[in-house]
Amino acid sequence: MSDSCPSEARACVDCLRRSWLLAALGPYIEKVATGSVGRRSPELLRLGNEDLVEVVAPNDGKRLVGAVEAREEDWFAERLAGAGCWAICRHDDRYPYGLADATDAPWALIGRGDITLLEDLEPEAAVTVVGSRRATGYGRQVARDLSRELGAAGMIVVSGLAFGIDACAHRGALDAGGPTIAVLGCGPDTSYPAAHRSLWGRIAETGAVISELPPGATPWRWSFPARNRVMAALAGMTVVVEAAARSGSLITADLAAELGRDLGAVPGPVTSRASAGPNDLLAGGACVVRDAQDVLDAMLGAGVRPSARGGPPLDPEQAAVLAAVEAGATTADVVATDTGVTAAQAATALTRLELLGYVSASSVGTFTRTTLAFVA
Repeated sequence: MSDSCPSEARACVDCLRRSWLLAALGPYIEKVATGSVGRRSPELLRLGNEDLVEVVAPNDGKRLVGAVEAREEDWFAERLAGAGCWAICRHDDRYPYGLADATDAPWALIGRGDITLLEDLEPEAAVTVVGSRRATGYGRQVARDLSRELGAAGMIVVSGLAFGIDACAHRGALDAGGPTIAVLGCGPDTSYPAAHRSLWGRIAETGAVISELPPGATPWRWSFPARNRVMAALAGMTVVVEAAARSGSLITADLAAELGRDLGAVPGPVTSRASAGPNDLLAGGACVVRDAQDVLDAMLGAGVRPSARGGPPLDPEQAAVLAAVEAGATTADVVATDTGVTAAQAATALTRLELLGYVSASSVGTFTRTTLAFVA
């Protein structure tokens, strides 16, 4: 196995072959991991190619390895370029620092979007936010608000693009105009779930979508806990917003704890099944997370904040409406009176401000200012 990459390359051919080998071994790993999917796949991925093949595909392994080994370097470059993807591997000095702590780190990361988000990414600059796919309204709001505040504070939000908490975390970071990284259990050129195609596109445009699997790779049950280990390693803290007593989010939390990362949890009602996981983590000593400042205090020290990032630009009317809300106006009618616009214009501006993350709306139609900074 090569010990280094050419200086102009971001992923050497041996590491790229590993990614394509994992895709070929997908159904074989699935069979071996069945019954203990949560912990088994990260353990398997610690193995080198020969040992992995021997464990999961003793009969077909040599054929699969041979097929991948037969591919020339140009073949991989063409496949990446054709899918609009880039790759960075463990032999490159720009490989994320956090992954160096993990004995089962991917040999290569393949992605779309801004590769500079990964190059030299330090755990202290990122927070992983995860939780239930069947999130409650409370959990969704907390995840989005928390991630928006973290993004506005200059932190990179990492999550898995799944339904529920993951999607809200990504959207919150995007609300703040900040970058977010989605770690997938399939090829990075594919939105999974398909319903998040638009969100996937927004992340790829302003942040990064990454995977250790190659373009076109199929998602498997084992590949989701496998991607969880990447999410845990990239960030200095993992925050669980909502999760059942046994869930993939708690696997991510366990993996983060094993790496010595900070672990946080959002408290919820003791009667709520959705909050059973975070409440158990809190009972075990996890940091209480009520807002972004709790996360920043735990990661960087009490009262310390990285450089804040301003939110998206506003037109003059939107800026005036935002100023009215900051001054205490809570309804469209009051905003209209204070700013001199019509009630319809005020309502439209408030809706836009909510979408941009500057205000939040209650169930009774009142608006309050969020923490997202506005730079005029």
